[in-house]
Order: sequence, then structure tokens, then C-alpha cells
Amino acid sequence: MSTLMKSPINGNELSSQKSLSSWVDNFFENGLGTGFLSNFNTGITLPAVNIKENPDEYILELAIPGMKKSDFNIDLDNKILSISSEVETKNEENSDNYTRREFGYSSFKRTFTLPDTVESDHVKANYEEGILSITLPKREEAKQKPPKRIEIS
Repeated sequence: MSTLMKSPINGNELSSQKSLSSWVDNFFENGLGTGFLSNFNTGITLPAVNIKENPDEYILELAIPGMKKSDFNIDLDNKILSISSEVETKNEENSDNYTRREFGYSSFKRTFTLPDTVESDHVKANYEEGILSITLPKREEAKQKPPKRIEIS
């Protein structure tokens, strides 16, 4: 598609054909078109994360709809919390005149460095209605204490 036939009008080519031709050539040759196609539907996205803190714990919430509990891998190694998933889907439909095959692959991995104040032996995870929630309880010494009045002697 690098050249189109030129049509002379008063010694010049048609300006609309030239601009359309240049636009199409630039779209495919300068990488915009191929860059778009190569990045289209790669299945690599990072889920959105909310991090909440209350006096007793931290809560991570990841928006990951359309998955099952068994699709997730959650690991805690020292102070590194890793949340990952790899899902492969295949769908095949056979009919009298055609066969249609669709497949997909998606994956992600998020890692978080946890503070020393997390009680790593009591971390819990729950997946409900597309939200993966991970509860990270605080150690007793890290929990906020109520205000205390000091008497003067």
C-alpha cells in the first residue's frame, strides 16, 4: 500500500488522494498501526487496588471480576505479598459449514512490600462479587491505643 496511482489534474495529483494515501501510509509504516495491533488484547492488565487502614488492620481490595477463587495465587514471602493469576480460555464451536475457535490468555502479578507491623501468620483472603479482599492484621504493638490521661504528681 506504499503507492497509489497518481491522477494528474492541471499537472498536479489529486490533493484528496495524496492526503488519504499519505495518512494510510503513515498509519501503517510509522508503527502506529502495527503498534496498536501488537498491543491489542494482550491480556496484560493490572487490577485496580484500594488500600484501607483502620486501627486493627490493613485491607487490600482488588477489582478482578469474572474469575474464580481457584484462579488466584497469593503468596507471602518474608515481607513481600504477591497476588497473581493466569487464566487461559478456549472455546470451539462446530457447525455444518464452519468451525469457530476462540482462545484467550490473561495474567497479572501485583506485589506489595508489607510493613513490619503486619501479623503475617494471620493474613486472610476473600473473593466475592469480583472483589478480592486481603486482610492484613496489625501486630498488637502496632495497634492504635486509646488516648490516656496522665495525672500530675
